[in-house]
Amino acid sequence: MPLNPDYVGRTYESARPYEVSRVKIAEFAAAIGEQSSYCFDEDAARQAGYPDVIAPPTFAIVISTANTAHVVTDPGLGLNYSRVVHGEQAFEHSRPVHAGDRVLATTTIEQIKPLKRHTSMTMRTDLVTVDGEHICTARNTLVERGE
Repeated sequence: MPLNPDYVGRTYESARPYEVSRVKIAEFAAAIGEQSSYCFDEDAARQAGYPDVIAPPTFAIVISTANTAHVVTDPGLGLNYSRVVHGEQAFEHSRPVHAGDRVLATTTIEQIKPLKRHTSMTMRTDLVTVDGEHICTARNTLVERGE
């Protein structure tokens, strides 16, 4: 079943905030080989002008993926996730994510496009604090391979 084009423009909001912790930032930074002291050392981060340790830019994938899961599991969309490959990912940051942030995510399906036997879907996820401060916009393109 092809992806439902009527889903373009549909928006999914996170049910509750993602609470960013120093531990999660350190685990993520270590996993990707990030060595900046700003990700591990609260004093170094504060001396650099940050309120707490900061996350590597790609940490936003942790929060955005949690919300895009609502999209890809929506039965009305018609996505066969077993046939999906990741096509593209981009982040536009207003500021770094830091420990103590409480982040809400809103994901919108921007485009569903046939590509010969395949179909691509592009989603935009806006990450904002519970106070409404924009942190990051993530764009994610998935490709559902045809039969």
